[in-house]
Amino acid sequence: MSDQQGAESSSLFSALKNIAATLLESGKTRLELLGNEVAEEKLRAIRLLLLAQGLVFCFGVGAVLAVALLTALFWDNRLFILGASTAFFLILGAVFVARFKRATRRPERVFDASIAELQEDLRQLKAAVGHESSAQ
Repeated sequence: MSDQQGAESSSLFSALKNIAATLLESGKTRLELLGNEVAEEKLRAIRLLLLAQGLVFCFGVGAVLAVALLTALFWDNRLFILGASTAFFLILGAVFVARFKRATRRPERVFDASIAELQEDLRQLKAAVGHESSAQ
């Protein structure tokens, strides 16, 4: 009987080790997936920042030069040129703000893939626990 208890204890210990190894491997995989998603989000944020900086710089310099050129060409109507240019660039700026807001929106939530994988793991774990308890 002692041998049978030792075998059961060894079998139980082995099963617990397997479960722990499986949980650790699953956790490692999930952390790697989370790390990939964080890296993607970081790259996306940097890309958006660089695009915004380029947009602001180029349009700012272009706007100043265009208004200066028009003012020099039509010196007699300089107040009209400056007023029209101001209105034009304010409207154009509003359009760019709207487009930038649209570009920064994401249809999906951050870490959707990780959350989906964890939900699937939880579903499988619940199914396995339910299967084991019904077998006993």
